[in-house]
Amino acid sequence: MIKHLSGDYETVEYDSQRSIMLYDNVQTEAYPIHWHNAVEIIMPLKNPYKITVGDTEYNLREYDIIIVPAAELHSMPPMPGRRIIFQCDNAVLRDVAALEPVMRGLSQPVIITPELDKELHLYSKKAMLDIFDLYNTSSELADVKVYSTLILMLIALREFQLKSIALECDGGKLDEYSEKFGVVLKYIDANYMYDISLDQLADVAGYSKYHFSRIFKQYNQMSYLQYINARRTKAAEQLLLDPSIPITEVAMRSGFKSLTTFNRIFKEIKHCTPSDFKKLYRDE
Repeated sequence: MIKHLSGDYETVEYDSQRSIMLYDNVQTEAYPIHWHNAVEIIMPLKNPYKITVGDTEYNLREYDIIIVPAAELHSMPPMPGRRIIFQCDNAVLRDVAALEPVMRGLSQPVIITPELDKELHLYSKKAMLDIFDLYNTSSELADVKVYSTLILMLIALREFQLKSIALECDGGKLDEYSEKFGVVLKYIDANYMYDISLDQLADVAGYSKYHFSRIFKQYNQMSYLQYINARRTKAAEQLLLDPSIPITEVAMRSGFKSLTTFNRIFKEIKHCTPSDFKKLYRDE
C-alpha cells in the first residue's frame, strides 16, 4: 500500500484529478512506521486490526473506526482480514476557514466505538460505508459527495466532543466558552508571530490564568502552548514552500525565537526537519 516512502514520510499517491484514496485492503502485510499529510480513517470489515499511533496501540474490532490526523507517526502489523483504509488531503479540510471548529476535534487520534457512543458509532459506520460506495462510482460528483459525507461525520464527532465537555464543566457555559475561545483563537491567528503569554490570553478571554488554561485544554483537545506552536508551524509550512526564503527567516517570521526551537518543535509536529520538509515538497 505504501508506494513512496522517504525515510518515514509517505507521499500519498492519489488517483488522477482526485484528492482522496480508498483501499479495500485485504493484504496481510506490515506497514512500517510512517507519516503523511493525509487524514487517515480505518474501519475493519472482517477480523480485528491493530494500529500504533505514536506510542499508543489501538486494537480495533470489526466496524470500530479510528481517525488518524495528518502528520502522525503510525504503523500496522501484518494481520489477515479486510478493512477500509481511507485517506484524504488534509489541506482540503485544513484550509477551509469554516471547517476550523470541526478540525479542532482532530488534534489527536480518535477511536469511535459503540462504547464511546452508540449513536455516533452507527452514524460514523454508515458514513464510512457510504464513502466506500461513493468512491467506486463514476459520477463527476463522487468526490464532492465523499467530502460532504466525511464533513458531516466530523461534525457529528465534534458535536459529541462538545457535549462531553459540557458534562465535564458547567454545561450552561458551553456557548460562553465557544464565544470566548473563538475570540482567543482569532487573537492567536493575528499575533502568533509575536510573544504571547498566558496572561495575555487569559485577559482576552476574561478568565483567571488557571481557569483559562484548564478550560482551553478541555475545549481544544490541546494546551494553549501546543495550539500556538501548531499555528506557528502551520505558518512555517507555507513559508518553507517559497525557495527564496531562508529557513532562519522562516523561523523568525513564524514566531519562533531561535532556529534551535524552530527545528525541535517543527520536528515534533511534522516528524521531519524544516530542511527535509522543504526538500520533500520540492521533490513532490
